[in-house]
Amino acid sequence: MTWRPTHAQVRAVTLAAALLVVAVLARRPDAAVIGLPLAFVAVWGRYFRPRERPEVSSELDSDVLFEGQATTYRLQVSGTLDPDIDMVVAALPRTPWFRYDPMQAAIAEPVADGTVSLEVGVRSERWGLRQLERPNVIATSVLGAYRVQVQSGATLTVRTLPLREGFEAVDSVPRPAGLVGLHRSRRPGEGTELAGMRPFRTGDRLRRINWSVSARTRELHVTSTWSDRDTEVVILLDTGIEVGISEGIDGRSSSLDTAVRAAASIAEHYLRHGDRVRLVDTGSVVRGVRAGSGRAHLRRILDVLVHADRKGRQQDEAQLARRHRVRPDSLVLVLSPLLRQSILGYIVTLVHSGCTVIAVDTLPTDVADVIDLEQHDATAWPLAWRLRLLERRAELDRLGDLGVPTVPWRGAGTLDEVLRDAARVAAAPRIRS
Repeated sequence: MTWRPTHAQVRAVTLAAALLVVAVLARRPDAAVIGLPLAFVAVWGRYFRPRERPEVSSELDSDVLFEGQATTYRLQVSGTLDPDIDMVVAALPRTPWFRYDPMQAAIAEPVADGTVSLEVGVRSERWGLRQLERPNVIATSVLGAYRVQVQSGATLTVRTLPLREGFEAVDSVPRPAGLVGLHRSRRPGEGTELAGMRPFRTGDRLRRINWSVSARTRELHVTSTWSDRDTEVVILLDTGIEVGISEGIDGRSSSLDTAVRAAASIAEHYLRHGDRVRLVDTGSVVRGVRAGSGRAHLRRILDVLVHADRKGRQQDEAQLARRHRVRPDSLVLVLSPLLRQSILGYIVTLVHSGCTVIAVDTLPTDVADVIDLEQHDATAWPLAWRLRLLERRAELDRLGDLGVPTVPWRGAGTLDEVLRDAARVAAAPRIRS
């Protein structure tokens, strides 16, 4: 980490010495005329060689981004900056899923007033927790004669949250169970939505009396309302398998990309409506978020989704049922490509326990085009994949017979029809045998 001569300085010294030797020995004044300027440049660069090494600090304008957002990576070169330092050059190592501005992530700035600031735009293209490696920083002296590689700042970590699509769904939920949400219950009670007028009964609150109707009918009437209810929404994220190719926010999405982004959108929607949301990661025994509500709870869910990957632990149906118990009146949204038998079996277990289950299919539509045929038998693999898809279709039909609808994820409106059907079935009268 000391100032070392550059190749230009070495060439200038070598060439000047050779030309001066030739001028003396061969008595060639023309060689001396050519060599003296080179010798002067070499001596000038040596005399104004810097003595102190600069200090480098790095920072990010924001270390938490959403997919597609950009921030600025700043390098501040300061400290005991020698006035003989002429230029500072910095280059960031290429990191997957980051796009830089400029594209080569290299920038050079002249030194002015003893400090220099270098800025590189960084755009994150895929959710996850990633590190920006230390940049290579090189300072050069006057005439480019000497240079030193400066130890840059610490490695910075960027947390990229999954992009929350503009997801909306109908407000009805099958079995609202709490008393704090915005969904209308099927039962009258304390709430904000008008249910009708009825005669006053013992126990009714006086503030519910509708005086205009009471004066017209000459009998006390009260305003009845539907109670505002909430429900527990369980987002079951299948991280045990990833199908397809991930190209970031601007390209194709794998099944895991679709599932993570859908989980973020669904969680934001239901938390905005006052429901309790719980996140279950099937690939992890510990990772997950307990049921809660509010904006802080949404941030907890997004922070957990950042760590979702397919390297989780494989769990069978019995382990999933034992480690992830779900209340019988919950609305369970399963985000999965629906290829693993353990997930399909766990869905059946949830249905038998009394939950309302909706399977959201995250299998890419172009999955047949992204199969890597180079790693398989080019003749047998397409046929095997078609057979597996046929088996999968039969399994989804059996889930449909159990009352589990399967819908592909397409953003806003994905769950509207199935939520209406589920609410209609839950509101129907039940016949006890």
